[in-house]
Amino acid sequence: MEKRLYELKPGEAGYVKRIEGEGQIRRRIFDMGVTPGVEIRMRKAAPLGDPLEVTLRGYELTLRKREAAQVTMEVE
Repeated sequence: MEKRLYELKPGEAGYVKRIEGEGQIRRRIFDMGVTPGVEIRMRKAAPLGDPLEVTLRGYELTLRKREAAQVTMEVE
């Protein structure tokens, strides 16, 4: 099943299927290590849903909701 990264619930994990968007936002997402095929686990979200804290490649990363909206995940 496909979901956007920001739609994951805490503790839920999935694999990056594709990165949408263009320009600086897309480049920034790639620079942070979010690339197709990488596993991402949602750790927690702020009460209003922004920012999000995720774990990938052995480190924790904080993303804005607008950045996470560009990432399509494959969740089992």
